[in-house]
Amino acid sequence: MDLFEYMRSTNMEKEAPLAARMRPKTLDEVVGQDHIIGKDKLLYRAIAADKISSIIFYGPPGTGKTTLAKVIANTTSAEFTQINATVAGKKDMEEVVNKAKDIQGMYGKRTILFIDEIHRFNKGQQDYLLPFVEDGTVILIGATTENPYFEVNSALISRSVIFELKPIPKEAIAELLKRAVYDTDRGMGAYNAVIEEDALEFLADISGGDARHALNAIELAILTTGRGEDGKIHLTLDVAQECIQKRAVRYDKNGDNHYDTISAFIKSMRGSDPDAAVYYLARMLYAGESITFIARRIMICAAEDVGNADPNALVVATNASLAIERIGMPEAQIILAQAATYVATAPKSNASCNAIFAALDEVKSSGNLPIPPHLQDAHYKGAAKLGHGTGYKYSHDYPNHYCKQQYLPYELTGREFYVPDGNGYEKKIQEHMKRIKLEADKNE
Repeated sequence: MDLFEYMRSTNMEKEAPLAARMRPKTLDEVVGQDHIIGKDKLLYRAIAADKISSIIFYGPPGTGKTTLAKVIANTTSAEFTQINATVAGKKDMEEVVNKAKDIQGMYGKRTILFIDEIHRFNKGQQDYLLPFVEDGTVILIGATTENPYFEVNSALISRSVIFELKPIPKEAIAELLKRAVYDTDRGMGAYNAVIEEDALEFLADISGGDARHALNAIELAILTTGRGEDGKIHLTLDVAQECIQKRAVRYDKNGDNHYDTISAFIKSMRGSDPDAAVYYLARMLYAGESITFIARRIMICAAEDVGNADPNALVVATNASLAIERIGMPEAQIILAQAATYVATAPKSNASCNAIFAALDEVKSSGNLPIPPHLQDAHYKGAAKLGHGTGYKYSHDYPNHYCKQQYLPYELTGREFYVPDGNGYEKKIQEHMKRIKLEADKNE
């Protein structure tokens, strides 16, 4: 690095956005993610001992994927190289690999290659890396906001350890914001700003676990707020609301209001009140609740409270969950509203829900009862000689594709777990089952 490059790098660091300046340089500065970087955890020990193997960081934006890679860069004795998959191509990777080979040959040093947005690489680009990851030429650190099991080649996955990062807890975000306001070295302490507790609480909560989002908001607030009579910049709740363009709503995601609101939302869908359901949906969305959390609750309600009274409810809810992950906010709120109102207005039955719990109770009580021999598999070696599968009746050979035979263990003969209650589509299920059983009796 020449003098001009050094000066450019130094100036960029000083003038970088607050979120970049506040990025932790050591493990002890990292907030949140204790489930993977607590002092007794594998990743913490590996980084501290400089014994990193290929890993992939997976999680929402602003949760520390790049931060952890930078911490590794600051602590490792290995050569550290970073590329971004949104702009890099095969030529860039070839240069990294060739340089890694040279460094390994001349100095015996390892090379860590950090690829941000690794899911952006196509299959061919990912395949190119595989032999060099496998033989240790490079140690791969990938970062992605997408599920790596879908977006990263299985061969790379099998040679890497997956670490899932969670949204940063509100308390940790608040601590980071205070550090940013008062730190005179890397933060904005030189501006002589003070942040009020309710403003801090609001920004920590509304950020949704995204540290970058919270830091961007606090930087905007400090840079655009005038000084008070005492010469200080006062960051009030009004200032916080204005800089993030969202009015404060009492909604503690870890407290009673969170649980009360989601409870009211579910009970409104269960109670077939679409107006109440969409109202509580709006409250959660306005307060910054996770859209994936809301979608999961709609899917559960569709299965638990609608069930087979309208089997399409779960299809709608599941497709809504997939759609919001691809589309994101603000359009995701339209999709969630469609799913919530569909589930709310669908006919209700918890018969299938009751069925699995009743069956689980039976299994806990009676254990693994013998499966009737005619239902057992007859294809594996020697099974047929033991009588497995003998006497089985192939349902499609009979009228209505139904015939009477013992399916439950003999000890449970006549036991019913699923009892349709006759609401919605379950009425058709009742009629269908009754009809085919009666006709089977006549044909005996």
